[in-house]
Amino acid sequence: MSWQASLVKLANHDVETLRKRLTEVLDRRAAIEARLVALAAEVQAEMAHADRDAAVGLYRAGFLKGAAVRRDRIQTEIDAVALEEAGARDALGQAFESLKKFEHVAETARLAGLKKAARIEAAAMDEMGLRKRAR
Repeated sequence: MSWQASLVKLANHDVETLRKRLTEVLDRRAAIEARLVALAAEVQAEMAHADRDAAVGLYRAGFLKGAAVRRDRIQTEIDAVALEEAGARDALGQAFESLKKFEHVAETARLAGLKKAARIEAAAMDEMGLRKRAR
């Protein structure tokens, strides 16, 4: 395996690793957002239950304060994961740029090798022609 192919292989590995990391971050964010949706549904259900039962209505204020604290905590988690997601996307973009650079280097080296081989073949053909003519 040539050094160019090794560079491309390593760059591909980096891209795949960062892609998996981004997928994990996105999955975590989706799970946290699902918790936020579940909390909203829980608040909605509790409000409906409190409207039906006056005794439960007395605890509504405490429940709403607790739900607001939980919502703020979940939103803080979402914000932190959003920052991590942005970092993962940037890292993946940079890895793609590096991969493309290495692929370009490998392609340039391959074309240079083909050009050199064609030049050597042409020189060999010229030499064979000169020998044939010299006879």
